Amino acid sequence: MLLFAQPSGRTGAAANLAAWTAYMDAMRTAGVMRGGQRLAAPDAATTLRLKDGVRHVQDGPYADSPEQLGGFVVIEVPDMAAAVEWAARCPGAIDGAVEIRPLLPPPA
Repeated sequence: MLLFAQPSGRTGAAANLAAWTAYMDAMRTAGVMRGGQRLAAPDAATTLRLKDGVRHVQDGPYADSPEQLGGFVVIEVPDMAAAVEWAARCPGAIDGAVEIRPLLPPPA
């Protein structure tokens, strides 16, 4: 899975949107994309924590950070090297970050 982190408060300029569209199209064309989605802004988040069986619900993301999680894509590639190559092509890697995280197999 590729997790896309971007600087907080960044807006989607038309040029940026075109770069993201081309990137997503390249993954679809290559047949590696299995799913994914953009995420709403962090201020739309709700965070829940359980402490001693009591729910604590707060508005906003779980972490205050200069970067925010903007979306994710599940890819199917043969190895980590291929995942790194796709992450390096991400337009968000220029001023943000791409976390590459393997998915665990489903429980037996």
